[in-house]
This record gives sequence, structure tokens and C-alpha cells, in this order.
Amino acid sequence: MEKNNEILDSFKKAITSTIKSIVGSQNIDVIFGDTNNKTKNKSISLPVIKKISKNEFIRTRAIADSEALKLKFSDEKIFKSYEPEGNISKILYKIAEKIRYENIGSNYFKGIKNNLNQFYKIKANQNVDYKNSDFEFIDAFECYLRSHLSKIKDEQMEIKFSKFKKKLDSKLKNNFEKLSSSFFNQEKFNSLISNIISQFKIDEEKKQKNKEENQKDQNNLENKSNEQNNEQSQNKENKELSIDAGLPDLDQLTQEIDSELEEINDEMQNSSNPQRKNNKNFGDSKYKVYTQEFDEIIAAEDLENEEELIRLRNNLDQQLLHLKNFISKLANKLQRKLLAKQNRSWEFDLEEGTLDTAKLTRVIIDPLNSLSFKREKDTKFKDTLVTILIDNSGSMRGKPISVAAICADILARTLERCSVKVEILGFTTKHWKGGQSREKWMNNQKPLSPGRLNDLRHIIYKSADMPWRQSKINMGLMLKEGLLKENIDGEALKWAYNKIQKRKEERKILMVISDGAPVDDSTLSTNTTDFLENNLKQTVKWIEKSSSVELLAIGIGHDVTRYYNKAIKIADVQDLGDAMINQLTDLFSEDSKKTVH
Repeated sequence: MEKNNEILDSFKKAITSTIKSIVGSQNIDVIFGDTNNKTKNKSISLPVIKKISKNEFIRTRAIADSEALKLKFSDEKIFKSYEPEGNISKILYKIAEKIRYENIGSNYFKGIKNNLNQFYKIKANQNVDYKNSDFEFIDAFECYLRSHLSKIKDEQMEIKFSKFKKKLDSKLKNNFEKLSSSFFNQEKFNSLISNIISQFKIDEEKKQKNKEENQKDQNNLENKSNEQNNEQSQNKENKELSIDAGLPDLDQLTQEIDSELEEINDEMQNSSNPQRKNNKNFGDSKYKVYTQEFDEIIAAEDLENEEELIRLRNNLDQQLLHLKNFISKLANKLQRKLLAKQNRSWEFDLEEGTLDTAKLTRVIIDPLNSLSFKREKDTKFKDTLVTILIDNSGSMRGKPISVAAICADILARTLERCSVKVEILGFTTKHWKGGQSREKWMNNQKPLSPGRLNDLRHIIYKSADMPWRQSKINMGLMLKEGLLKENIDGEALKWAYNKIQKRKEERKILMVISDGAPVDDSTLSTNTTDFLENNLKQTVKWIEKSSSVELLAIGIGHDVTRYYNKAIKIADVQDLGDAMINQLTDLFSEDSKKTVH
């Protein structure tokens, strides 16, 4: 029992910490079960945790994350100012607003996005006995909106809204782009969705239907009045009562749906994302971003279809045919160095461990001799993750990016053989000279010193848990025409750091491959000329001094030691492979991993 209480207390503390981290404020009271507590601070009420079980924990985490996102991204005054008339319309409006702030949360915290998708797919697969068509339409509306705005692809979800698809398409289909682009502008989104919901006229239709039914029943009663006047009055009263009783109680319906929505939102965002704790503004406190609305974190396989990825990979292999011998030597060299360090070594003459059979003869010769045991020594780089972050800017075009891609590929393949996890990431922007971020800035009267003013594109070429064979074709994407644009290194480094910090590996190494300073014309033309460079320096400084992540960098043709303490410069891109290997093997030669004091 005590152990269960400890688990619950620990879980509640984690939930409370997560909520405060999402909202960005410590002045929030998290109440479990008792909603009558009065508090001066903002509060979030969570259900009582009835028992220790996976489903209970998932449910509680879900409610906590959803309520925190609401507190963070939803303004109650704006919400109320655009709320439509009619109980069912209000429910649809609340669903849409919920989808809006959950999408923002999904954009910031990718763990939340996965949890949302997972939960709604599970919900869609549950059989529901609808009490009436109102419930059915509400459910269809939600599935339809989530399917298109949250990009949740699920067959059962589509089945749920298929009956109302034409009706939903007629009002919503042409507004998806406007709705999606206004996620970060609540006033615009609420105004637009309220207007769309009003066009369904669902409450007006319901009132009209009820009125017609009442009128029909009343007419029937009046016809009977010609037969028996005295009995007619009583019958009419009873009949009207029965009609009223048969109509759905819309206030009760609203409460039931609100309750259902809370449970739905509850079970949406399963795991609290550890990245939240690491997502605090470390480094440059003066650095700012005009908008993150149009930023993108995307897997390489989602940027191109498989056929094109295979073509690009073949193109990469073709370019490097003349480096075939060099690549082979590189891979063998790295593997030999690492495996040499991975040779098994033992401690002998111990009192416990594995029996040392080589010394059994001593016992045979003299039974009074005690048995001898041995134990294998731990290798220095087991339980290690290496993240390779590659500059995907336009200046890397040609041979530099080709060699960077193939060397990352070699490292992934070779380190995998040595039981070391490898993650390969890339960073660029979606546009030259700004994109939708800059357009938004221009439309908002061009405020001074707007901060970063371009749309980020962060690419995952290989996740840490993805086998090399499955990710091999992704490396060719770096050769895609038009992919390589601007480079905003500071934010990319922070993104890679936050990803690596979520991992459970004991030792974490982050290797950056770049060809110089961060450059983005739209940002530098509207801020100080050292805006991006200062952010990179401050971010590097924080990681190097305040974290356990080991950071190293390779500059291609440029000296990057002014940013990174542990960095080398290579003049010829063909030296990149040797540089990467030497840097890594030097790290693995060190006596211990980096510690933070």
C-alpha cells in the first residue's frame, strides 16, 4: 500500500510539473479530485486517480496536457465573443476551438501530437450507440475536422463522418487552408469557425422540426376535440407533456457532450513529453522568433515518395562511385578502431562472478584452493547515442552535401554494428528570403526587430531507433533540387539538443557538420547583423557548460572554432570522413563521459 501511495505521489508531482512547464508559469494550482477548493492562482482540476493502472495514468496525463494547452493557448474572452447561438452549435464551436489549441500544442510538443493521433484512432474504433442524430452529427463533425485539420488518417474515422460528408464538405472543405493558417490567431479562427457552424443551421433546423412535430401533435389533439370536449382538454395536456418529455433536453445534452469531450481530450495526449522540461529558453535570452506558425519538423520519407527517394539515393551512389575505395576504407577503419576498444576485458581472482575455468586445475590439484571467479569490464561507449546534425543550406550544394550525406550514412552503418545508436538530422528553411513568416510580418505593419523571420524546416533522415537499412534511401534527399536554402544554426542546435535529451542513453554525443556562419537574409535584414550568430554562440555555450551532451563540430572550408570549443576545419570535403571518424574515436578513447558540475 505504501509503495502504491509513493507511485501515486510521484506521478502527481510529475503531472503538476508538466502542466507548469507547458503553461510556463509556477502560479498554477493542480487539484486532484476536489474541484471546490478556492485558490488565488489559476487552477486545473483533474480526476481522482482511482487505481494504479496504465489506462488511469494515460487518462490523467491526457486531461492534464489538454487543460494545460487550453490555459496556454486559449483566451476565454475571445472564445465567448464569437460563440454562436444554439446549444449544438456551441458544442461544435467548443470542439473546433479544442482542435485549434491542441494543434498548436502538437506543433510545439511532438509527443503530444502522437498521443492525440493514437487516442482519436482508438476512439474512432469504439462502437457508439448514438442516442439520437445530434450525437451522431457531433461525432461526425469532430472526426471530419480532426481528420483534415490534425491530419489524422484513419479508416474508422472516415466511416464515422461518411454519412454527413457532403454536408460537411459543403461548408468546410474550402475553408481548411484558412482555418489551418489561423491556428495561432484565435480571434480569426473563432470568428471563421463560428460563421461556418452557423451556416449549418443545425439548431434552427432542430427548432423547426420540433415546432412541426408539436404542431402536428396539436392538430391531432384538436381533431379529437370534436368528439369529447371534456376529455379532450385533459388528453391534450397529457399529450403535450409526453411530447415535451420525448424531446432531447439540450441543456443536458450540452453537459453530456462537455463531459464526453473532457474525457476525450483527457485520453488524447498520453505521455507527457520530456522535451518540455528541456524546451526552456536556454542560451540567448534576447533571441526571439516572430512566429513559429509555419515551422516544420518532418521525416525525410514524408518530403518525397519512395520512388523519388530511391532515385535520389541512386544518384548519390553514382556521384560517389569514384570514392568507392575511400568509403570502404573509411568504414573498415572506423569499425576496427571501435571494435578494438570493444574487445572484451576481464577482472580476475574475484570472490563472485563467472567461474574462471582456466584456474580449475588448481582446485583439482589441491581441493583446499578456493574457486576463482571473473567479471567482464564495461566498455567505455556502450549505451551511447550519436546525433549527427547536418547543415542543409544552399552553400553546401554539390560535393560538400554529397560527402556529408555518405559519411553520415557510413557512420550510421558502422556504429550500428558496434551497438551505438545513431540519429541523423538536417536543418534548413522552407523558403529563400523568408516565407509565410515574412508575409505575416509585412501584413502586420512590419514591426521593428521582429526576430527570426523565416519558416524553419528541420528534417529527420534517420531516427535513433530506425535500423540503417530502413533509412538508407533517405540520405539521397539531401541532393533534392531546391531543398537546400538558408541556415539558422542556433535553433537547429537547440532542436537537436532537445531531441537527444529525451533519450535514455547514458552517453550522448552531438556532432554538427556545417560550412560556416548562420545566414538568413530576411532575418538579418530586419535585425542586427549579429542576431543569428549571437544566438548560435549562446546556445553552444550553454550546451557545452551546462549539459551532459558532448558537442563537437566539423567546419567544411570554414573555421567554426569561434562557435564551438571542440571543432576542426577541413579544407577538402574528401577529408570529412576521416575527420568524423577521428573526432569520434578520440571521444571513445577518453576515460569517462562528460559530466556537469
